[in-house]
Amino acid sequence: MTSGAVPIEILLVEDNPGDARLTQEALRDAKVRNNLHVVLDGVEALAFLRRQGKHAAVPKPDLILLDLNLPKKDGREVLEEIKQDDQLRHIPIVILTTSQ
Repeated sequence: MTSGAVPIEILLVEDNPGDARLTQEALRDAKVRNNLHVVLDGVEALAFLRRQGKHAAVPKPDLILLDLNLPKKDGREVLEEIKQDDQLRHIPIVILTTSQ
């Protein structure tokens, strides 16, 4: 890890604590310097991205890691809203999902 590198802001949208922990460990093991922000559902993800409510002062993420299977508003709906928003559509998104 380069000590002078600016950390990237990552938004992880994941409702499973085990999967969130695994993602955090993978980023650490890969020596990706980052500030990881975790939200638990699609509604909170959109509030974070739009800096609404308790998320008013959060930084805009450089990358979104998006689970498809989420409560309240699933990842597909979140993805659709992001892609329709001119302020958000440029943020790279990596889709994460597991089958059960």
